[in-house]
Amino acid sequence: MRFGYWLPVFGGWLRNVDDEQMEASWNYIKKLAQRSEQIGYDLTLIAELFLNDIKGEDAPSLDAWSTTAALAAVTEKLELMVAVRPTFHNPAILAKQAANIANICNGRLSLNVVSSWWQEEALKYGIEFEKHDDRYARMKEWITIVNTMWQQDAFNYEGKYYKVSDTLLQPKPVSKPLIYAGGESDAGKNLIAEVCDGYVMHGDAPEVIAARIQDVKQRREQRGLPPMTYGVAAYSIVRNTESEVKKELERITNVQASSKGYNNYQQWLNGTQLEKKVSLEDYSVSNRGLRTGLTGTPEQIAERIKAFEDAGVDFFLLQCSPQLEEMERFAEAIITYQPA
Repeated sequence: MRFGYWLPVFGGWLRNVDDEQMEASWNYIKKLAQRSEQIGYDLTLIAELFLNDIKGEDAPSLDAWSTTAALAAVTEKLELMVAVRPTFHNPAILAKQAANIANICNGRLSLNVVSSWWQEEALKYGIEFEKHDDRYARMKEWITIVNTMWQQDAFNYEGKYYKVSDTLLQPKPVSKPLIYAGGESDAGKNLIAEVCDGYVMHGDAPEVIAARIQDVKQRREQRGLPPMTYGVAAYSIVRNTESEVKKELERITNVQASSKGYNNYQQWLNGTQLEKKVSLEDYSVSNRGLRTGLTGTPEQIAERIKAFEDAGVDFFLLQCSPQLEEMERFAEAIITYQPA
């Protein structure tokens, strides 16, 4: 099992705590990333939103791509999985930028291609906001261009959304970045099975994740494509007793309709197609992380992780708060712990 985490480019993950002592700043991000690879973490996901959907639209949030380029130069082992939304990035230009970052970090770059959901944010930045299935159709063309330009020159493509002619991209990336994506609609899962290297999922119980993995595996096999990797979002709480876990859960899930992120919660529900509706308590932390169930004593969490391994999960993307301190706790109790 590989252990990764969401980089807190929004200054935290809790919608009911204004200051989580994890500021949205380069100094904090750099410190966290460098420390994480010292204590056993394998990868980090750098989310891309131009507005802050956790702390409120007027709160600071870091740009994903410039942050990733900087991290490429100051880390040594972490896989840098940077999110990218096709509607916000021309594919040929992005392919060039990504190749450069991949070479700075000696091949540790990967992409998490995201179908945009936040209409208000897109309009504020002058970006066209499309219907759900149209966004996935665009994504397929976008990935095709990026993937091909990384591997060959003199490439021609003309689709509904994009056109490139006689392409030239040098230098090529030292190794082709992996492409991950997530989604629970038929359109999303079909696209992921066809053109991606990995499937990243919102949090859910092991049996739900197992069924989702099996679904995408079958879609992949029907296309005669090789196996892919599977990751799950999770919010982690490691404590020595169940009463301590319960106390922490109560602290982080008392989000109210008056919270700054509540309006974004409503927009997110309206802009996605999920297999299950999300409660406000689910939304109190990001990406349904509490449903994964990595909350408990070290023994309980280790048992839960084993269930996800049996379900076919290859890696976790963790959130926690305050992040540096809780990641240290998780690493000591789970990642590096060796029973006698």
